[in-house]
This record gives sequence, C-alpha cells and structure tokens, in this order.
Amino acid sequence: MTTSERDKNHFYTEVSHDAVDTRHQGAISMPVYQSSLFAFESHQKFDEAMQDVLAASVYSRGNNPTVMYLEEKIALLEGGESARCFASGMGAISAVIFALVGSGDHIICVDQAYGPTRELLADMSARFNVEVTFIDGKDTQGFADAIRPNTKMFYLESPTSGLFEMQDLPALASLAKAHGIITAIDNSWATPYFQKPLAMGIDLIMHSLTKYFSGHSDSLGGVVVGSRELIGLIGHRSYLNLGAAMAPQTAALITRGLRTLPLRLERHQASALKIAKHLASKPDVVRINHPGLEGYPQKELAERQLTGYGGLFSFVTRHSVEKMKQWATDLNYFRIGVSWGGYESLVTVGSAPPQLNADGGTPSSVRLYIGIEDPDELIADIERNWAKLYEPTLEGQAL
Repeated sequence: MTTSERDKNHFYTEVSHDAVDTRHQGAISMPVYQSSLFAFESHQKFDEAMQDVLAASVYSRGNNPTVMYLEEKIALLEGGESARCFASGMGAISAVIFALVGSGDHIICVDQAYGPTRELLADMSARFNVEVTFIDGKDTQGFADAIRPNTKMFYLESPTSGLFEMQDLPALASLAKAHGIITAIDNSWATPYFQKPLAMGIDLIMHSLTKYFSGHSDSLGGVVVGSRELIGLIGHRSYLNLGAAMAPQTAALITRGLRTLPLRLERHQASALKIAKHLASKPDVVRINHPGLEGYPQKELAERQLTGYGGLFSFVTRHSVEKMKQWATDLNYFRIGVSWGGYESLVTVGSAPPQLNADGGTPSSVRLYIGIEDPDELIADIERNWAKLYEPTLEGQAL
C-alpha cells in the first residue's frame, strides 16, 4: 500500500471518528447550540472570556460550539493549525483579502479564478488603491515576473473550476516565501481528500463548504484554514467585523455531509472519468478539460499534486452555444445550475474561451458536474440528445 493510499484510508477514520465527549452526554452527533449568546456563572469568568472572544463561547457571531467543532474537524483534515468558518465561500475569501491586504498592496491572481473573486479584486483595485495583476497561472515564471516591491499575496486556484488549469504549488510557495509574500488557495475543487496545499508550503486554504463538504445542496458555507497566527489575524481584523458568521444549523448540516465526503468523492471521480472518456471519443468534441485524462496538458503536474479528480470538468465542442444549450435543456438527468458538489448532476453551457476555440463556427464550452447517479444512465442521457445536434435547423432553432 502506497503512502497516498494509507493517507486516504486514514481520511475515512478522521471524518467518522470522535472520542466520546461527556460534555454532550456522549452524543454521537455534535448537538446544535441554537443560542445567540452564552452566560457565565460569575462576572470574573465573563471578563476572562471577553479578553479573547474568538477563543471562548460568548456570542455566536464570534464562536459557537457547533461551528467550532466543524472548524476543528476541517483543520485536522487539511493538516492546519486552525480554521474559521463563514456564512459562504465568498465570505471566507473576502475575509482573507480584507484582513491581509491593504491600500497600496499588490495581489497576483490567476486569471481563471472564481468569477466573484475576480470581481471583488477588480472592485478593490478601482476603489481602495489595491493593485491587482491577473496572470496565466500555469507558468510559475509568470508569477516571478509579476512580483513588485509591494506584492502582498499570491491568490491561487488549482485546478480552476472552468478550464481546470493548475499551478505548481510547491514552486509558488517557495517563490513567495523568498519574497515575504502570503499564498492563499481556493481548494474547493480538490478538497483535502485529493490535495493538501498546506503540506506543499501554501499558507492559507479556502473552501466553499457549499459544495463537496456539504454534499447535499442544502447549505451555504465557507472556511479558511492555516496557521494560528494567520487565522487569528483574519479572525480579529475581518471575521468579527464583517459579520459573515456561520449559523449553527448550517454547521450541523455540513458536519453531516463531511462524514461521507471520501465515499462520495470516490463515486464522483469514477463516474466523471468514465463520462469524460466517453465524450473524448466523439469527433465533434475538440477538447476535454479534465486533469485525470491522458491528454490533459499538465498531466505530470496533476499526478504530482493530486491524488484524485472529483466530478467537475468541462469540454469544448464544434457546435454552437445555441445548439448545446438546447441539448442541455433536453437532458433528463442533468439539471441546469451554477453550483456543484451535491448528489445531482449539473450542466451549464457558454462560449468557448478564445484560446480553446475550435476551427470555424461558434464553438461552445460545456461544464458538467457528475453526481452519484448511474454513470451508464448519464451516458445514455447524453447520447439520446447528441444525435439532435446533427438535425437541420431553421432560423437558428433545432428541429
């Protein structure tokens, strides 16, 4: 058994096992502390707690026992010293940037990062004198060339969730440390089950807990994981004041999903690979963006950094956006929606990026998220509607 296989097996134990906690009467599931505030038996103990409201349960905007349990569990899974949960993934991302970057600082961000993150950085650049450089993150030299005396942060997302491009995390961590730059990564696509950025030298990890951690498409959440020092700075500088605290009910839902995270990811991975390989055989599919396929441009890096691939990928076709949108609409088992990470398969269609354009026509890019349905039934669903792409059209409408 390889080290990676042992680590994955141990992950199953970590997500499912807790010591008996007599504070909660030995409850198997962490109770939901449905309380906005917590009282103290003496004013002295209250005064002591108020010295550090992020280390004690005083007010649920700062700490809540149900949320604290989830934070400790995620920090363990990521190999971090500390974690802080938020009401959404963007709440976590915003808190990191507002806490650690100020007026006059410079951020280098991968140009394929999550759309709202790019919008936030562009807005900060326009209004708060924060310089932002968006670069192609595939080339480490691009980061080196973009460094300025005021560069404060490398913002990473590997793989990205649109084109599934990767960055060399150990190389970037080493480069950043040599220049005193903080590294932060959105690790939502891979989760700690398939990628451990902290072990590669990255400073901070962010997740949209809405996705794989929840796994049931019924809750919103975000988390930041890292050293006690950095999480402490984020806690005091932005977490408390921005107020994007996670509710205890949400923490309970995400904790429930966390218990089955590796089981679900193995299913998503196997099904998505099967479907990606099927699509790769089609002559009108000109590119598959999936790190697990042999034709993936960064295959060596993927094998070095990732131990698995999850269920989200995209592909480019020679067909128009209009035709592929109708194809998506006609699917039985794929729902049209923006998120991913739940039990249900999803599809969205857009224009292919210029660098991926096929020859001629108006090529389209399709993003698929493969849920836990039978992959053979999903393939049959894809095939039932694929033939319609070749039917003649009248005034742009499929017959």
